[in-house]
Amino acid sequence: MRGNSKTMKRKVRFSGEAFVAILCLLCLSLLPAVGQAAAAAASQPQAAAAEPDDYEDEYEDDAKKVTVADPLEPFNQDMYVLNDFLILYVLEPAAKVEKKVIPWEFRTIARNMLQNIRFPVRFVNALLQAKLEKAGDEFASFFLNSTVGFLGMADVSAAYPGLKKNPEDMGQTFAVWGWEESSFLTIPFFGPSTLRDALGKLPDIVMDPLFWLIEGVPASIGMRAGEAVDDTSFRIGDYEAIKKASIDPYVAIRNGYIQNRQKLIGE
Repeated sequence: MRGNSKTMKRKVRFSGEAFVAILCLLCLSLLPAVGQAAAAAASQPQAAAAEPDDYEDEYEDDAKKVTVADPLEPFNQDMYVLNDFLILYVLEPAAKVEKKVIPWEFRTIARNMLQNIRFPVRFVNALLQAKLEKAGDEFASFFLNSTVGFLGMADVSAAYPGLKKNPEDMGQTFAVWGWEESSFLTIPFFGPSTLRDALGKLPDIVMDPLFWLIEGVPASIGMRAGEAVDDTSFRIGDYEAIKKASIDPYVAIRNGYIQNRQKLIGE
């Protein structure tokens, strides 16, 4: 009986540790979405910069436009304020230090290798969405970068337009399968998402080879945090740009995120 009790305790403890690991990795994997949403939204004002009056009218309309259900808006607004502080005073300062200390070439190599090793996530989701041509392109890109590109250090496939990496994920797969609309969700510490996209990150994490290669929650969290800082180092200033260009930054970031996701789903 004692042996069975100890075995059950080990199983419960292992299940608890696995759940915590997946939850932490889920949250950290959403962090780059802040910069991506800001970049998508920041690109909008440049097209209308010629006429100041039109520019202001456009953003007044943008502030009123609702592109997604937001039943959790009070919570999302509070989390936006928290995330705003963390981006401005934690993430971007760390990214600026990294940018000064680590040369662009080494940061690019790290980013290329991480993108290459996550090939299974993009490949499997392309297959699940019946995007066979994109799945073939992903495989060809992975093969080329892993061989000629020295294990993904060089993004050789970028020289071939047809082999461009497609950011396919399970959130997009759920949308293709029929879950087209989803409530907006701002995740504390980690930025804009939707209920659909947040849930989609769970299977994506399991398909990520790094989930199985890196042992221990602290090491996994450290790797994801470092990746988020590195990703931000390539987009310093995007977040401040959208805040300055919009009347309501929360609405602009929300709409920018949703519009970017709709574009990815439709491609």
